[in-house]
Amino acid sequence: MASINHEVAVAVDVEAAWAALRRVGRAHELFAPVLVGGQLDGDTRIVTFANGMVARERILDVDDERKRVAYTVLDGPGLAFHHASMEVVEDGPGRSRFRWVTDFLPKEASEVLSPLIEQGAEALKANLEARARQGDPMATSGSPRR
Repeated sequence: MASINHEVAVAVDVEAAWAALRRVGRAHELFAPVLVGGQLDGDTRIVTFANGMVARERILDVDDERKRVAYTVLDGPGLAFHHASMEVVEDGPGRSRFRWVTDFLPKEASEVLSPLIEQGAEALKANLEARARQGDPMATSGSPRR
């Protein structure tokens, strides 16, 4: 089994970052332009990547206490196994850290997953910081998971 652990500092407070991350049905907004589409059907999220790849992901947990989302890719191309978690933790006043841990098989899938994870984390950072500058930290509204 292989793992990728990626972390990025975000100039947004942890509550605002969590308000955005926990909205699992809107991942395509938070991770744009890496993701260009997405929808939630029950506990399954279908996301479309900018490169045309489509993945079905089962949402396993949205943990408000730990500010953590866990999911597994059900039918990703070339994956025999996939489990990931994303969380935000406080990193000082007005700052947070975004952590993304992914375990997968086969290990050769890292050639595809590593760049997507790095690009996704940078997209999250850019989108959260841009919205915070505009006074809209993507606070939750409506259904908390949608």
